Amino acid sequence: MKLIVIILLLAIAASLGSGLFYLAKDDQGSPRVLRALKIRVALSATLIAFLLVAYFAGWIEPMTAP
Repeated sequence: MKLIVIILLLAIAASLGSGLFYLAKDDQGSPRVLRALKIRVALSATLIAFLLVAYFAGWIEPMTAP
């Protein structure tokens, strides 16, 4: 469970970094920046959906105040 979340977060960060790299190095109108953004949005949506499914399936519980 935690491993899946960590992997998705690392993939999101890598996509963000690659988008920044392409933005700085490529010519204007390069499709690679848009592709990196699409991948980041898709990974973020996947992470949110996974967390919602895990919560409603009872795999994770909300944190309670001490």
